[in-house]
Amino acid sequence: MESTTATHAIVEAITRAIVDHRLQPGTKLAEQRLADHFGVSRTLVRQALFQLKQKHLVDMEPARGAFVAAPTVEEARQLFQVRRMIETEMARELARVCTPAMVRALKEHMAKERAAVGRRDAAEGMELLGDFHVRMAELTGNDVLAQILRDLASRTSLITLMYQREGAAVHSQEEHVELVKALAARDDKRAGRLMNEHLHHVEESLAFHRPVPTHDVSVALS
Repeated sequence: MESTTATHAIVEAITRAIVDHRLQPGTKLAEQRLADHFGVSRTLVRQALFQLKQKHLVDMEPARGAFVAAPTVEEARQLFQVRRMIETEMARELARVCTPAMVRALKEHMAKERAAVGRRDAAEGMELLGDFHVRMAELTGNDVLAQILRDLASRTSLITLMYQREGAAVHSQEEHVELVKALAARDDKRAGRLMNEHLHHVEESLAFHRPVPTHDVSVALS
């Protein structure tokens, strides 16, 4: 239990440093330095880095180690372009078959979003906002689509964590509410239009020219 708690604390600390723009993309995350900083074994640090890799927040390279992931502006633009292509039609399709049970499932998810955004938990809020889109894909019953959306949402979450302007998460949550209203009304044209606009707004909320954060891990985590 103690090891699980310690690993979670390391994951949270590094995630927060990325969210708060204290760690620069591309920063090397040396295992021993992190172990010394947190007063734990390298094994626990390695476990934490693996969890961060699963969230696409960290890249791990053989013989080189772990680094804060560094998505490019062009990669971000391409991700949002692909998401608009896929999710606009997904929203239309879901609206055509939407049931009260599907609407309830999405509203339950939005309640969690609203709570996380309300307490200004950037990491959890961003994860839940991304998962909303995955939940929509799951409700279509298309497992391939759901898996594609999981990967796209995860990669996009890193970009939004690093670059999204303050207040944008609240706006995203509000747009989810309107989208669910269109789904509940089975208005496929409106659902598709709202999804397209929503993803455009998320992309436009990104500030790619922030002040450069630090490469010094100890300073970023202190």
